[in-house]
Order: sequence, then structure tokens, then C-alpha cells
Amino acid sequence: MTTTKEKYIEAVGRRKTSVARVRLTPASKNRLLVNEREFENYFPTKELQNVVMNVFADVPEHFSVTAKLNGGGISSQAQALRHGIARALTENDSTLRTKLKIKGFL
Repeated sequence: MTTTKEKYIEAVGRRKTSVARVRLTPASKNRLLVNEREFENYFPTKELQNVVMNVFADVPEHFSVTAKLNGGGISSQAQALRHGIARALTENDSTLRTKLKIKGFL
């Protein structure tokens, strides 16, 4: 009997003193876990949630994201998470790089 591991893409995002270690796994819908908590609980305001979710605007696929965040403040952590997700998305599909770069996510 063979077992197959789920493939994931790993990347690191940084902003000031915040560091986000991000893993993207293909999924049926976008789901985010941050420091083993639900995304909406970790980032309680809509502004911080939008900072992170804007990176998925041009991406036709859906991913499950797990992230470990360290250092800095909550706003800096949201931007580091966005940076990490953007870097992982470019590893998955290099054609997204120009779109993400223009928007300032890379």
C-alpha cells in the first residue's frame, strides 16, 4: 500500500521585523490558517483581511494556506503574509509575477 503526500509550495514573506512562513496546497476553495487559528480570528478587522486577500484577486485557482507568523505588529504581519503568499503563487505559476509585481505584492 502506498501513501501519497499532498504537494505543497512553501515560501517566506517578510515586512519590517515580521516573518511569515507560508505553505500553499491546492484546494476546492481558499482557506487560511494563521498560527493554527482561523484567518478571521487572527486578523479581526476587514482592512487587515483585505490586505491579505487582495493577493488572490487575479488567481483563478483556489488554495489552502497555512502560515506561521513571528515578530512585528499585526499590520506588518498581514503584509508579510501577503508577501509570502505572493512568492508561493509565483513558484506555482510564473506568469503571475508581473501582475503581482505591478500591484506591489512582491
